[in-house]
Amino acid sequence: QVYLAESGGGLVQAGGSLKLTCVAERRTFRNMLWFRQAPGKERDLIAGINYNNARTYYADSIKDRFTISRDNDQNTVWLQMNSLKPEDTAVYYCAVGTQLTPQPNIDPADYVDYWGHGTQVTVSS
Repeated sequence: QVYLAESGGGLVQAGGSLKLTCVAERRTFRNMLWFRQAPGKERDLIAGINYNNARTYYADSIKDRFTISRDNDQNTVWLQMNSLKPEDTAVYYCAVGTQLTPQPNIDPADYVDYWGHGTQVTVSS
């Protein structure tokens, strides 16, 4: 079991920025992922980064606005979110997984090893 602690969520106006942080209790040698879940919707993978920072994934909805990064010495992954929109409002979850990109017809629970408890991001218009 790896405990993941997210922080950095909050309330921000549209156009603003937030930086989410996820600290793992120990080093993970797998992909670090960010999911988000809006009310009444499924939990979607929006960003991922592999162990050596060589590969990243971004969902089209956040591409060019969000940046994922990680520091293995600090067991930490970040999600820098710029130009936030009201539709970015959701609970954001950090995760450790075996896949870097969404898998068609496969539940994330099948490729995510560990989940954080989530942090709320609310973007007002």
